[in-house]
Amino acid sequence: MKKRAGLPRGTSVALRGIVVALLAASVVGVQAPAASAQEVCGRQVGGDILEAYNRTGGEGGPLGCPTTNEETTPDGRGRYNHFVGGSIYWTPETGAHPVWGAIRDKWKEMGWETSKVGYPVGDELTNPDGEGKRQEFEHGTFYWHPTRSNGAHAVWGNIGWVWGAYHWESGAFGYPTSDVSWDGENREWVQKFGGSKFIFSNPDGNNVEGCVKQCAGYYGVDPAGPGSPGNLINQTRVEIPLTGDPGSWEDTFVVRAWPTTEGRLAGRALIPAEWDQMWSRVPKPWAMTDTKNSSLYKQFACHVMFVAPKPSGGWLGGYSWDLESWRDDISWLKAMDPLTNHKCNW
Repeated sequence: MKKRAGLPRGTSVALRGIVVALLAASVVGVQAPAASAQEVCGRQVGGDILEAYNRTGGEGGPLGCPTTNEETTPDGRGRYNHFVGGSIYWTPETGAHPVWGAIRDKWKEMGWETSKVGYPVGDELTNPDGEGKRQEFEHGTFYWHPTRSNGAHAVWGNIGWVWGAYHWESGAFGYPTSDVSWDGENREWVQKFGGSKFIFSNPDGNNVEGCVKQCAGYYGVDPAGPGSPGNLINQTRVEIPLTGDPGSWEDTFVVRAWPTTEGRLAGRALIPAEWDQMWSRVPKPWAMTDTKNSSLYKQFACHVMFVAPKPSGGWLGGYSWDLESWRDDISWLKAMDPLTNHKCNW
């Protein structure tokens, strides 16, 4: 079993979210810490919210003048003030944090504190690239970049864990470029990232190897689209079983490649090129070892060598070439034997 460091940055937030959930039910009519309220632009701002407001520069900062007095949130758990340039939200567990710009707009669109991500637990931060921004909430993190993210998007749960295992926005997937959405055909949650790559979380599995029960993973498609010149592999998908604990994964995985007609008919000479193109779509799984890599390559070569169209339509071996990490790393002679290994998953 692998334990991967994923979303959010720092493991304390997941524990904090549990504590928050336990405390929320007992908080009734919560009040901000006792402090003298101050009239700002004709509105009352006080307590921790006032302190957070002053840290941003007060009236002369990005928030500007308040547009409301301090109010209680609809769930009764927190307090907030809206301002010309944003909002400040507070709860006893999370403290007071300003939210503004594209991140605030997306949070509002999702339902404020009643959304999947809950309350902010930190202020907005600048990412290591010096351009993007992120802000951590109880159950996820919003990310934004002026040119790479297509707006602000929240990342959470198993999708966040997978993304974090590949170093967040600085890794192979780049920034999120869409919100999380439900894929009804595959019965999974999916989110798009840079470079035509997607990360998914399947809560119940689909009864196929790699995703018999709960699983997560990722897939990538040809950025130029199906039928582009030189396209041999349309899509590569990696499925990783979950153990049931957040961020805990099996050491096994399945790689599925969907070849084009050209890719199916390429033959022995293009096996290395097809293999490289398959991995140009996605990063290799973190559980990949030299032995597993060798076994997968032989399974892949077997699929290339023994593919053939069926008289009734379709292809011998199915529409995808499935490579299973738990298969033995057998000899090339045995791997290429059409009599004993015609299924290519020995």
